Amino acid sequence: MDREWGSKPGGGGAASAQNEAIDRRERLRRLALETIDIAKDPYFMRNHLGSYECKLCLTLHNNEGNYLAHTQGKRHQTNLAKRAAREAQEAPTQPQPHKRTVSVRRTVKIGRPGYRVTKQYDPELKQRSLLFQIEYPEIEDNIKPKHRVMSSFEQKVQPYDKKYQYLLFAAEPYETIAFKVPSTEIDKSTPKFFSHWDPDSKMFTLQVYFKPNKPDPFKPQSTIESNGLLPPPPPPPQTQPPPPPPSGLLPPPPPPMANGSGAYPPPPPPPSGGYM
Repeated sequence: MDREWGSKPGGGGAASAQNEAIDRRERLRRLALETIDIAKDPYFMRNHLGSYECKLCLTLHNNEGNYLAHTQGKRHQTNLAKRAAREAQEAPTQPQPHKRTVSVRRTVKIGRPGYRVTKQYDPELKQRSLLFQIEYPEIEDNIKPKHRVMSSFEQKVQPYDKKYQYLLFAAEPYETIAFKVPSTEIDKSTPKFFSHWDPDSKMFTLQVYFKPNKPDPFKPQSTIESNGLLPPPPPPPQTQPPPPPPSGLLPPPPPPMANGSGAYPPPPPPPSGGYM
């Protein structure tokens, strides 16, 4: 029995080009069914006849596997590339925002610096102040310490409290330290608020004055004397006696007797010049 060239006994002969194409499409269909969600394909449509259509290529398919095999073919892929190129060309070109690139320094921290905090009070201005003295003996060359005020809502270390704010000091290679101060407005006038960096002694000095709290107009003010005691209450108003009855008129009759007899005492005699 003759057999085709290149085939083995019992192999059924070598596959033709048509059979290879059919087998390739079947493998692509099984692969697409496992990896592609057909419900999310914008070009997949089922018509009223029960068959499937590709809205991109305008082709008709008998089942979902045949449509998925079509999506892996050359025609569908070419149409996808043409559609993407046309949409990119028609889309308006928008200017790209300019992004500043800030290089982050990677330095090894050597610990926290030494510090000294002094509380001060000015009796003439009635203002409280704080004097910070931070020592940086091993600060890097040509580096000056920096400071800033941070609100309680910016930090993430402690629970926020609107009654306090934080004063931060930073200098390489030391760790950043913060001080918790009252959330009062800082007086930044020239003679009161100042900072100084001494490169010889490696000490950074900062003085902060707090403005005095303004009285609340809606809160009643308590009057306290110099000795710390409340003033005495005002004297009660004096009651004046009732005016006397006008002359020439009879006084009102007295109340009835308490013995229950019901008899009234005789009226008093009329005044001189009264009725006859």
